[in-house]
Amino acid sequence: MPKSKYNEIYLALKSRIEAGDYPFQQLIPSENVLIQDFACSRNTLRRAVQALSAEGYVQSMQGRGVRVIWQPRPSSQFMFGGVESFTEACRRNAIRQRTEVLRFEERAADAALSRLTGMPEGVEVIYIERQRWVNGVPLILDHNYFLKETAAGLTPEIAAQSIYAYLENRLGLQIKTTRRVITVEPVTEDDTAHLQMDGCNCVAVVSSSTYDSSGVMFEYTQSRHSPKHFEFHDVAQRSRLPG
Repeated sequence: MPKSKYNEIYLALKSRIEAGDYPFQQLIPSENVLIQDFACSRNTLRRAVQALSAEGYVQSMQGRGVRVIWQPRPSSQFMFGGVESFTEACRRNAIRQRTEVLRFEERAADAALSRLTGMPEGVEVIYIERQRWVNGVPLILDHNYFLKETAAGLTPEIAAQSIYAYLENRLGLQIKTTRRVITVEPVTEDDTAHLQMDGCNCVAVVSSSTYDSSGVMFEYTQSRHSPKHFEFHDVAQRSRLPG
């Protein structure tokens, strides 16, 4: 099935849901109606609906249709279950964003850094500290560690835009899997200096280990979030076990 056709249907249905054309808890039009509307095959339509279901927009009910379960939220939403960059998340949520690179340096992983990141001791890494602005407010402080051999040619200018776009589109890296841990930690002087804390004495920390298609961990990141503006979301489906 043509990817462009699948994307067209997926984006059109998503736009209609977000615009309220298909309201919360209502059924979207039937398969036959949508197939005629988009002049597509049944498989193409079902793939688009499955993608919307995976993102928590709709839920299919056997023999009854597809119900809208998406509701708008006032604050930014970062994907917990997916592998998504900050730039991609802001674009998806129509959020104004800006990134300021505070530090950019190369270093060899010593024992302490190896314990923190899980990267082998002695390996060359690129360390980047980035301040993330969301709708004009500094809300996230990223500490990124990239394998130097994987991120060849990376510069502060690229880091201020999208590192993932550079790795995928320029270097051909296939980013595959991310393991995440979310904790709440005491605020540091660095956090206070670069985040709008609104009087809070702690931050939400998302620690991520990201792997390429060969299973190599090429990135370790700690994202430190101002807690009053912190929101991650996920979509899960329950599977009942036999018996």
